[in-house]
Amino acid sequence: MATNAPSSNEPQPSALQTLLTTSASDSSHPQHLTQLALQVAHNLEHQHLWTDLRIHNTSPLDSSPLPRPMVSGIPPQRLYIHPDEQIALLHTQKAQGRTGLGEVKAEREWVLPSHLREKWSLRRFADVFEKVGVMPPSNDEEEDEEEQQVNKWRSKKRVVLATVDDDSTIVYYIIHDGIVKPRQN
Repeated sequence: MATNAPSSNEPQPSALQTLLTTSASDSSHPQHLTQLALQVAHNLEHQHLWTDLRIHNTSPLDSSPLPRPMVSGIPPQRLYIHPDEQIALLHTQKAQGRTGLGEVKAEREWVLPSHLREKWSLRRFADVFEKVGVMPPSNDEEEDEEEQQVNKWRSKKRVVLATVDDDSTIVYYIIHDGIVKPRQN
């Protein structure tokens, strides 16, 4: 008679495996998509030092289901600086007699978990952008309003596409909704 209990010779489940199996039942999305979001959130927290991570199953705009679970969080530093904001920051620093951009506050970002073998089209990306706001919601409404007021340059929706490979490697790409002015180098 076979049992599911691990024998003394079998390894114990890893922390990530335990997280994935205990958290996957909380979502209305297919289990593999929920586990993918949890894996990306785990990687962002422990490998890239993101904070205040949340997994979203519904749209913050209309409370309808998102096409797939999405992650939001705050990276350790700003991921993208609008070219016009970059110029304004350089002018400010120059007027103060300093060089460089100075301290730029990190912003909450949307993260779209995907697998390398998935086929993405403009329509699928449009479905995602249709359900998300310019900024992901935070846990605190006052903080949300403060973030919106601080960065007047953030007017386009963007997501960080997290692409997971079979070997658990994850690469990240910033994707904007529509045409974005190119950066100045």
